[in-house]
Formats: sequence, structure tokens, C-alpha cells
Amino acid sequence: MSRLDSETKRKLREMGVPALVDAFDIQDDALTMGLVFEERIKLAVDDAHAAFTHSKVEGLIRRAGLRYPNADLRRVDMLEQRGLDRGVIAQLGTRQFITRHMNVVFQGFTGSGKSYLGSALAKQACQHRYRAHYIRMPDLEETWATAKDRPAGREKWLRKYAAFTLLV
Repeated sequence: MSRLDSETKRKLREMGVPALVDAFDIQDDALTMGLVFEERIKLAVDDAHAAFTHSKVEGLIRRAGLRYPNADLRRVDMLEQRGLDRGVIAQLGTRQFITRHMNVVFQGFTGSGKSYLGSALAKQACQHRYRAHYIRMPDLEETWATAKDRPAGREKWLRKYAAFTLLV
């Protein structure tokens, strides 16, 4: 496949597919020489889709406002003193509680890892394209108190937080 001319690239970017242009640009002629046109297009579309999905997930994680954005359920410290059940953590990792509209409550002493665990669950949800949001309970109460004093504030507040699939 010959390289795209600048006008074709401009049109593709204007249509909102700059990742596809980049995918065509990075295709290595030596590796794709023996491929037919359809296979090269498929490779470029696959690369562009992967970049698109990655940017969407990164945006969801960034907008979630996680306290620990690098949290990961696979790195949860399962020390005996913490009293964590591997089976429960694994079950939470499946995100079934989200589809079943169930609540999860973490309780424990200060510094026991509740925020980390919540951030890890929210990040896992974001990676599977759920909208999540992290907010501390005192901050949530403060926003509610502020919203109550404004005209139509309660409705706006409820709409805002009801829009999230997962609220941590």
C-alpha cells in the first residue's frame, strides 16, 4: 500500500480518525510487504481501535478522580492480619456486584487499605468501560450540603452522582 498523501490524511483527521492515520504511518513496509490490501487495512484498523480504546480507558480513569490511580486488585497485600478473603476479592474483581446493582462496604481501621481497595475496584471498572467516581464521604456530604442551598441543586446533585455506574 502506498503512503497516504497529505490531503487524504487531512480528510481522515477531519473525520475524527487520527489514530487510523497514525496506524497507516507506522506500518512497516518490510513486515507488511506480502500482505494483501484487506489485511493491511485490517491491521491498521486494529491498531487504531486499540489506541482509541486505550485513550477512552485512560480518560475514564483520569475523570474518576481516584485517590490511588495506580491501584490494582492483583497487588492487594493479602496479609493474614488484614483479614481479607481472597475469594471475596476475586469475586469483586469480576464486577458482578455492578451488574447486579449491589453495594459493597469496606470497613476497617485507619490505614487498613480501604481507599486503595476502592480505587482498585474503580480502576478495574474503568478498564471495562464503566463510569466510576471516587469521592471521600466528608466531601460527598459537603457537596450535598452546598447543593441543598441552591435552587434545583438537589436534583442536579442527584443527576450528577446517579450518572456514575460505580461510586466509591
